[in-house]
Amino acid sequence: MAKSLRSRWKRKCRAVKRERYAVKELSRLKKMLGIKEEEKVKESEVMESEQVIFLDAGEMKNKKKKQKEPEPEAEEDVEMSSDDEKIEVEGEDGKKRVFNSKTMKDQNGQYPVWLHKRKIAKINKIGKKNVKKRAKKRRR
Repeated sequence: MAKSLRSRWKRKCRAVKRERYAVKELSRLKKMLGIKEEEKVKESEVMESEQVIFLDAGEMKNKKKKQKEPEPEAEEDVEMSSDDEKIEVEGEDGKKRVFNSKTMKDQNGQYPVWLHKRKIAKINKIGKKNVKKRAKKRRR
């Protein structure tokens, strides 16, 4: 569809902007990484083109799968049980909490701090729906 003169002009302008911003972004990235101008000369001899390569999520995922190596356990505070129903988490204050993976509640009936209110409402809605289904089956 978008073949009108106006859309062609807008695409052309966006392409020009992309080129201009790419140069600025490259300089910012180099500044953040601490690459100086002297090093730039050395790198330009090694690398003929100075381009930033953007990867989408799919490509990054594929690279990770190819480079997949057995990783040592980084986090020891999370322990999963064999039935995957209970999750044990050690808090910042040193107390252990046991979360149920279905209801996301701990042993005291509280939700974790990081769980969003919308997610809690969704979990409760699904729980109420299942209770109604069970009540209907009992009536029959």
